[in-house]
Amino acid sequence: MMTILLYLIVMALVGAMIFLAASAVFGRSEELPPLPPGTTATVLPAEDVTGADVDALRFQQVLRGYKASEVDWALHRLGLEIDSLRAQLGRDERSEVLVKADAPAVAEASHEEPETASESESESKDSQG
Repeated sequence: MMTILLYLIVMALVGAMIFLAASAVFGRSEELPPLPPGTTATVLPAEDVTGADVDALRFQQVLRGYKASEVDWALHRLGLEIDSLRAQLGRDERSEVLVKADAPAVAEASHEEPETASESESESKDSQG
């Protein structure tokens, strides 16, 4: 019984020494130091948010999930981007409707101009001849 206990103690000491040596050599395996409290790594571009930007979002984790203020900020920014895109789409659709509405008027005007020009040519020929 004493032998088994001695083996367990020796294995625990060897394991602890290997762990300490590996920690000293390799560190904590973090590329960047941890963020100071009250800051965030959550970022989005100022304009033109893409799906990849949304996929890359990371929120600070707290006791029961993600930090609510960061999630609220991200949702607000995405909402503004959606509103901006919808407004731009509405402007584009309205301008397209106006162009389509002006197209028949332009076509009629282009058809009337040659007739007017031919009438003025025939009048000038009549006055000369």
